[in-house]
Amino acid sequence: MTTQHQWVNNNGVNLYVTTDGNPDSPPLVLVHGYPDNHSVWDRVTDQLKDRYFVVRYDVRGAGRSDKPAKTRAYRMVHLAADLAAVVDAVIPEQGFHLAAHDWGSIQSWESVTAGPLTSRIRSYTTISGPCLDHVGFWLRNNVTRVSEGGTRKVLNQLASSWYVAMFQLPLLPETVWRAGLDKLWPNYLKNREQVSDAEYNRFQRNDGRYGVKLYRANFMSKLLRPEPRQAQCPVQLIVPGQDNYVKEQLFEGLEKWAGKLSRQEIDAPHWVLLTQPDAIAGWIDGFARKAARA
Repeated sequence: MTTQHQWVNNNGVNLYVTTDGNPDSPPLVLVHGYPDNHSVWDRVTDQLKDRYFVVRYDVRGAGRSDKPAKTRAYRMVHLAADLAAVVDAVIPEQGFHLAAHDWGSIQSWESVTAGPLTSRIRSYTTISGPCLDHVGFWLRNNVTRVSEGGTRKVLNQLASSWYVAMFQLPLLPETVWRAGLDKLWPNYLKNREQVSDAEYNRFQRNDGRYGVKLYRANFMSKLLRPEPRQAQCPVQLIVPGQDNYVKEQLFEGLEKWAGKLSRQEIDAPHWVLLTQPDAIAGWIDGFARKAARA
């Protein structure tokens, strides 16, 4: 079955949605990160569309979806409402499996731990995207533990996440993308992230420009005032060992927040969706099957 396209409106924001596979198959929703759009999941989708009804969408600010101008429009509450609007429109009242990468994972924790979708999410596979509330508690627990190595871990993560601080600056990130970073991005993926066949994406400039609002709208408030967030479904954590941005230490203690936790490790960089799609598809499929049998 060919890819189907549609638009879903959430409170005035139009979201571009694609579906692949048989609508009678178990639904699987895939959420992309920054600075990507739904196409980052293409290779994984090709592996899964024969067994699942795969739903993908461009999150607000990315791809063909609308790009609100105000930073507050990118707060978690709106991102969670976008996911709810998509599944309500495409797979109304059905349970579904959820998998997400990078910022897609960060925002999906909001729906996995609270809100109207918790009873419908059958499994959650998270890749390189911790819950910001969990990170907030991790920072509190480690920042003053000098003799136990906690402070060193925090400083190491801050060094890896230097771009988060830069994204808080007004205009600078947008200016860099406008100046031509989108043209350089394929070479960055090839040289830094081992994506040997990276190609130019015509949406890349705007994906980068508007996606920084995700950081501005959520990071400081979440890290300074974290809330306890307990997953309501089985969680599979996939950890790329060569991730240059999200270090393994950010997932320490995750079992406290995800009682039914499975963990997979892979020797791969951050964009593992592009470099190891077969492995990622296999783990998502295996975990969804296990959850369906439970």
